[in-house]
Amino acid sequence: MNLHDVRHHAVLLTLICSLCMQAGCSRQQGSGPGTPDAMPAMPVTVVTLAAQPVALTRELPGRTAAFRVAEVRPQVSGIVKQRLFTEGALVSAGQPLYQLDDATYRADHGMAKAALARAEAGLEAARLRANRSASLVKTGLVSAQDNDNAVAALRQAEADVGSARAGLDAATVKLGHARIKAPIAGRIGKSSVTEGALVTAEQDAPLATIQDLDPMYIDVTQSSAELLQLRRELTSGSLEQRGSAPVTIVLEDGTRYPQTGTLAFSDVTVEPTTGSFLLRVQVPNPGNALLPGMFVRAFVGSGVRPQGLLVPQQGIARDPQGNASAMIVGADGKVEVRSVQVSRTVGDKWLVDGGLAPGDRVIVEGLQKIQPGMPVQATEAGASPTAPAATTKP
Repeated sequence: MNLHDVRHHAVLLTLICSLCMQAGCSRQQGSGPGTPDAMPAMPVTVVTLAAQPVALTRELPGRTAAFRVAEVRPQVSGIVKQRLFTEGALVSAGQPLYQLDDATYRADHGMAKAALARAEAGLEAARLRANRSASLVKTGLVSAQDNDNAVAALRQAEADVGSARAGLDAATVKLGHARIKAPIAGRIGKSSVTEGALVTAEQDAPLATIQDLDPMYIDVTQSSAELLQLRRELTSGSLEQRGSAPVTIVLEDGTRYPQTGTLAFSDVTVEPTTGSFLLRVQVPNPGNALLPGMFVRAFVGSGVRPQGLLVPQQGIARDPQGNASAMIVGADGKVEVRSVQVSRTVGDKWLVDGGLAPGDRVIVEGLQKIQPGMPVQATEAGASPTAPAATTKP
């Protein structure tokens, strides 16, 4: 390389350094506040709050219970001769379930029937004597004393017939009880006795149990503190009671039961050990999908808040102390932090108890890129965003 080339490269290097220094100074001068290169407003997605009626529900745990339960017990003593039902099957009211050995009861029934026939024959003879005595006493052939005796004998014979008829009825009842029948319709469980077993009248252990499973009861418990809060909201007018809302049932595997229930009654006594009281829900069970003793969750309606505000859950943040806050877009288009009060969720949204008002624009997307006081460009959730106009600089 000759001297002329060296000088040429040195001039080029000096020119490049000078240009770089000028560009750096230009960037430093153009980066200050109020210059055309200031950061543009950040795009965010907001939800504008609007007051609307909100139906409030409470999720309460509960257990299913049969609509009716009947324990089958013998009313007479005897040996089980035959079982007349299939275990686990549906039985109808009055259907025979067990047949006891009724030879003794049939014999007693026959004796009572013969005693009634004898008493009726004696009554007929006493009636004939009384009629004959009544006609003869008028002619003086029979004394008044004998006539009175004949009338008394007739009355005695009538009483004997009544007593014999009652004895026959008792024997008939005992004979009928030897054939044990279902007191209600429903699904019968397993039998606790087999053929040949001795059963006694009014024994403690049932022979079988019948349960009516359609409809079903669901017994749920609610805290007495929640009841007091509900009454305060109803009294203040912030909550309205609009009839009996349907009760939604969720099974223990998380699936929703297709039938809706109704609130049958609420207990008036609070359990001292748990501080809760009982609510009973009645729900149809046509396919016997619900079985007694299952754990379920019942969503019971507590009322309607006429001017409720719902905020998406992603729009509410909590600090380490548990205080809730939301970022909103103020009237000047800048971010504001607002402390809010929320106590329950409705679906995927928070129900606002205080801190926000209708018309507030709560930021739900773009929260990681903004800070309080920063200008933002708000787009309503669900609306197509409008692209900002592009600016070109020389």
